[in-house]
Amino acid sequence: MAWQPPGKDCGACGAPTCEAFIALVREGEKDLLDCVFYSTDLAPSRFESETRHTGRDILGTEYDFILEPLPGEVSARKIILPFRPDLVEKWGIVPGDIVVGRPAGAGCPVQHVLSVIRANPVTGLLTCLVVGPRASRGGGFKEIEAYHIVGFEGISRTVRREPTFGMRQRFLPGSCMMNLAHTGVVNMVLAQSSGLHVRVEDIRL
Repeated sequence: MAWQPPGKDCGACGAPTCEAFIALVREGEKDLLDCVFYSTDLAPSRFESETRHTGRDILGTEYDFILEPLPGEVSARKIILPFRPDLVEKWGIVPGDIVVGRPAGAGCPVQHVLSVIRANPVTGLLTCLVVGPRASRGGGFKEIEAYHIVGFEGISRTVRREPTFGMRQRFLPGSCMMNLAHTGVVNMVLAQSSGLHVRVEDIRL
């Protein structure tokens, strides 16, 4: 098999590891398209979006930049704190797990399906990627119900103004289904070959 998954073991395909996924593909139980990272010239990623960002959100509010995924990832990273952070340790939430919940701390009405890439059992902080409802089908997820959005991290695409360290700015997470501008304090800006690697915290809608 020429194509191989990236080895992130994100679990979004329903298999616990990339190695297990490839084994299931060989057995005919999975398809390469089940991997969120699968993309070739002949088979573009199903996560490629036709969305056209105008610089204004659904309410007409202007935003400064769009936060897009880091290279090789499917969404900007989302750092969250469950309303019950003790559940991270109690339930043994680890990288590769799928968690489901709503960012009720920010007042967002949309349920999110997230793939955990980092889990801290002491603080309860989870760093995740937004992967969509397909990843939660079949019951292989942990329902945390409600959480606070602590921050986002990704590559910024300037619309009106570049991210500025220490400034509270309006931005749009590229995966936001509501197309609603968020505000946050920019507390990291790193120039990378892929663009400006930005972290934004103290998120408000």
